[in-house]
Amino acid sequence: MVREQYLTTTDESGALAPVNEYIYMIGIYGWRKRCLYLFVLLLLIILVVNFALTIWILRVMWFNTEGMGYLQVNEDGLRLEGESDFLFPVYAQEIDSREDSALLVHSSENVTLNARNANGDVTGSVSVGPSQAEGFGQHFNISSNHDENLFYADVNGAVVGKGKLRVTGPEGAIFEHSVRTPMVKAVLNKELKLESPTRSLSMDAPKGVHVKALAGNVDVTAHFDIQLHSTAGLLILDAESVRLPTLPVGEARTSGDSQGMYNTYEVCVCPSGKLFISRAGVSSTCSERQDC
Repeated sequence: MVREQYLTTTDESGALAPVNEYIYMIGIYGWRKRCLYLFVLLLLIILVVNFALTIWILRVMWFNTEGMGYLQVNEDGLRLEGESDFLFPVYAQEIDSREDSALLVHSSENVTLNARNANGDVTGSVSVGPSQAEGFGQHFNISSNHDENLFYADVNGAVVGKGKLRVTGPEGAIFEHSVRTPMVKAVLNKELKLESPTRSLSMDAPKGVHVKALAGNVDVTAHFDIQLHSTAGLLILDAESVRLPTLPVGEARTSGDSQGMYNTYEVCVCPSGKLFISRAGVSSTCSERQDC
């Protein structure tokens, strides 16, 4: 704003002469000034509110020099105290609990642990749901706290590392294929039963198969025949007595019935226990056949 002011001066002749003098006044006046003050006041109010909200958030979230509330940041990673809820997936290299407490992972639906490679592909996964637990990977290994292998499984088979595998179910164990083990033993005061309902049951061993019942009987039952074969050895029945109670009883034949005599044999027993057959006659023919 420029204001023009007129002043009067006197010259040498004593006559009055007007002098023009311009005064420049710089500033904001009127409604513009009031708007500027209102804007500055509004900025001040916003600054105070932001500062108050920042202090409130720091107090509510428990921010401190070590972290945020129960979440502490240290050189080894993050330390979280108490119970926490995660609404989205958690990515971590290692999760440990305190030395004096257990690590509990709980979910209303399921808990899934995934392992990924450098490309982000899932290479192994364990999922525990409300009705079942699933897992997949190249192999599955369970070890003790002393690094002893307890159980190992892969595409080639499963290996039980401890000395015993105990099955406590009332129906026992069902194997669809072969089982390789040095010993099959029943629980104390329980019976051991090996059964194949619709197929055959085979027990093979290069150095022998031993079946023992220290306080009971050994029963072998078959719908058809029971055959005992020994390709290069003996079949030994070592007992106080060997009984065949249900053998059929033959009829006595006369001396003239030569055709029936040629079709009849008798069982002979050596002093060593060896058994052999001999063609039957009117009297015993075992003495004639010295196969002992």
